[in-house]
Amino acid sequence: MAIALFFLLHWWGSVFFQTLFHHRYASHRMFTMGPRTERVIHLLAYMFQGSSYLDVRAYALLHREHHAFSDTPRDPHSPTNHGNVFTMMWATNERYQAYAKRKREPEARFLGGIPEWPWLDRLGRSWTARIGWMGFYTAFYLVFATAWWQFLLLPVHFAMGPVHGAIVNWWGHRLGYRNFESRDQSRNTLVFDVLTMGELFQNNHHHSSRNANFAHRWFEIDPAFQLMRLMAKVGIIRFVVPPKGMVDGSDVEDATARTELQQAS
Repeated sequence: MAIALFFLLHWWGSVFFQTLFHHRYASHRMFTMGPRTERVIHLLAYMFQGSSYLDVRAYALLHREHHAFSDTPRDPHSPTNHGNVFTMMWATNERYQAYAKRKREPEARFLGGIPEWPWLDRLGRSWTARIGWMGFYTAFYLVFATAWWQFLLLPVHFAMGPVHGAIVNWWGHRLGYRNFESRDQSRNTLVFDVLTMGELFQNNHHHSSRNANFAHRWFEIDPAFQLMRLMAKVGIIRFVVPPKGMVDGSDVEDATARTELQQAS
């Protein structure tokens, strides 16, 4: 029981802070929050992602490119450009590392409005810290595991972020249904997306990229958005525009968000 709870806490905690902070905040600025709150959530993202912490700037740049070039040869992670999920993620990692280490810069239009905490990002990229997190996960299993096969879950803990990325980027553009016609191959893979906290509503998200609610039809549920609604209700975050009626980010963005991005640049 302890191993199951630990695995689920790591899985859902990691994917929640990835979709909340890296995706919906850093990449799209779907909501605002105070500077102290931003630091706290940034730190929580690091703690839950642990050994597979994703550099926020590199993630946001890749994601903005993904929307601009979705399922074209310039897309940083599209199944249409690769024969299998492993080659796709290897190519994604190469570009991610280049952005994280500042060895490559994107087009200027993709810059701006990305929260940065250099000290924490350096710590997150450090192999000393990564190995420390791996040691923590292993120690927990040594104390609480009740069967040898449970240790087979450890590699998932070690690479939790890339595992989530592989699931969303591969299946979200290969398997599922479409609510909207689009130029890309985005799909809604799951109807009740508890597995990835709404991230597998890819077709909905690509249709309305500034909409904080990735669910669209009455039977679709975006768990992360429901938690975000609670956070907004108690004043932790503030949606930039009301979730309902948001327009596609490729069309006209909310003036407040556009101003913030310009100031951040």
